[in-house]
Amino acid sequence: MLGVPALYSIGYGNVGSSIYYALGITAVYALGATPIALMGAGVFFVFTAATYAEGAALFPEAGGSSSFARRAFNELWSFIAGWSLMLDYMVTMAISAVTVPFYLAYFFPLLKESNVASTLVGMGVMAFLMVLNIVGVRETSRFNIFWVILDLVTQALLVVLGIIFLLNFPKLLSYVKWGGSEDWPTLGSFIYGISISMIAYTGLESVCQMAEEAREPERMVPRSLMWAVVTVLIMYAFISVIALSAMTPAQLVNEWSNDPVAGIAHFLPDVHLAGLTISLSRIVAPWVALLAASILLIASNAGLLGISRLAFSLGQHQQLPAFMVRIHPKFRTPYIAIIAFSAAAILLLTPGLLAPGILLKLGDLYSFGAMLAFTIAHASIIALRVKAPDLPRPFAPWGNLRWRGSRIPVSAVLGMLGTFAVWLIVIATHPWGRTVGFIWLAGGIAIYIFYRRRRGLSLTLTVKAPAPAFVEEAGGHGR
Repeated sequence: MLGVPALYSIGYGNVGSSIYYALGITAVYALGATPIALMGAGVFFVFTAATYAEGAALFPEAGGSSSFARRAFNELWSFIAGWSLMLDYMVTMAISAVTVPFYLAYFFPLLKESNVASTLVGMGVMAFLMVLNIVGVRETSRFNIFWVILDLVTQALLVVLGIIFLLNFPKLLSYVKWGGSEDWPTLGSFIYGISISMIAYTGLESVCQMAEEAREPERMVPRSLMWAVVTVLIMYAFISVIALSAMTPAQLVNEWSNDPVAGIAHFLPDVHLAGLTISLSRIVAPWVALLAASILLIASNAGLLGISRLAFSLGQHQQLPAFMVRIHPKFRTPYIAIIAFSAAAILLLTPGLLAPGILLKLGDLYSFGAMLAFTIAHASIIALRVKAPDLPRPFAPWGNLRWRGSRIPVSAVLGMLGTFAVWLIVIATHPWGRTVGFIWLAGGIAIYIFYRRRRGLSLTLTVKAPAPAFVEEAGGHGR
């Protein structure tokens, strides 16, 4: 059973890993206002974490927002939330995998110079993880805790070194030019930057997916989520400010947008100590490259584990065909789901073979799926406060509004309005994310309707197959 350290490591390992690509993606649009954009997105992240903490404590089971929507609304809304989450998991898998070669470019410069080479390596990473998960090699909680501690120590070291040698407030203030400049965004670009900066908070669902395996989930899950939130916000605040002290927005966007943390390490100065010259950059840069590649590999693998777990939950609730979670007769893993979603993640990387900028496209797509799933999660918690006010709530966010005798959490209301507004911005201004996102959504709903109609099931009523019967239909025992 998992305690707070293990759950925290899962949460921070997934959310915290996004610093290695989200900083650069956000800077492309927010420029010198990148720290403000990230903290603005962070406000919605706090609201969303509070919603997930309440929901996971209420229903400690795999599914996250899909599970919340099932209780609050009906099975169709549950599927839409779950299908959107699947898109997010695939984007997380793809973006983490393709960022690995950008950091390894410290040792192999071709990976930074050629978008084809970096994309092919990213595809190779996904193929490797697919095989690994089919065979059934699994991470342990101690393994996750070890890497998260290593990552935290490294990021903290970068922050300390950055504060001592790089932090430059006059330089940061010099970027501010209202109306837009080469260092400061226009209002439109800044809003666009906030919408795409949501990629910074990937992996929030991961802790909820592990609720069934948590010890005292009603206490452990909210606590681990809150600790992960605090850590992530602190790290993003410091690292983004230090990055823009070390380099100009133009340098960050043009030279380091794919590996922004490597850029911080690159600009660390030489230190003269007792007659010796110590090159901090030569010491820290290779370490950051190796650690980032390792953490991103783990994050991509965690996304694959999460999507397999979510697929099993949707299949058990008759939202996906049972063959999708069919169990391999030898390895006892859901190999069809692993192959299908790994292949889909690889397919998402194919635009990178044609032109640079694959991270921006994936960021667009993540915002589409995540904001829709988060909006449904917030709406579900609000609806449950009205429909089932007497449910025991082990965790309830501070601050409530009285409405028709119900206590409505302010965080859920503000979170719903914020994430829905960002989703509308994505639809209006992110053409690639909008197009691929709606194709994914329409395809999923079509599959859902066809499967349910074929089985003579209602589109809205919950029909859960008993676990043993479902596993037998799927072809074996669950993972």
